[in-house]
Amino acid sequence: MLSKQMENALNAQIKIEAESSQVYLAMASFAETQGFEGVASFMYMHSDEERQHMLKFVRYVNERGGHAVVSELAKPPLEYGSLKEMFQQLFDHEVKVSKSINDLVHISLQEQDYATHNFLQWYVAEQIEEEALARTILDKINLIGDDKGGLYLFDRDVQAITVQPSTGPAA
Repeated sequence: MLSKQMENALNAQIKIEAESSQVYLAMASFAETQGFEGVASFMYMHSDEERQHMLKFVRYVNERGGHAVVSELAKPPLEYGSLKEMFQQLFDHEVKVSKSINDLVHISLQEQDYATHNFLQWYVAEQIEEEALARTILDKINLIGDDKGGLYLFDRDVQAITVQPSTGPAA
């Protein structure tokens, strides 16, 4: 059984994961309207992956005797100025998600909820990957600068980055 504090914290994370899906979706739409089909495809795939992360949390909360709450979501930005600004916001967002996951791990250890601690370990590893990927992409964009040819090649190359649909830990 989940404690009420753990259930509330996990429900807060469900909202964060859902908002992450929305952030990626908004970025996909922006990139697509700017002619960056590769970036858009990458972002659409990540949006789906974030939704799967949210669903794993929903199932976990419900299976542990809690009640997963589907809450209202914050509206993500619709415009990003440039790819560089968009990927900087994405990196900052992933850092925020990592902090939230780490806070959940802390609560699970305080409460000696080792089942939840075990469940969260996959998310800890996933966030390391998410931050590293966002940082790598941002570094590449910084190297390219405003070179239109470089951005064209980057758009083509980023489409080749395959995002494996993460099933996450068994819930």
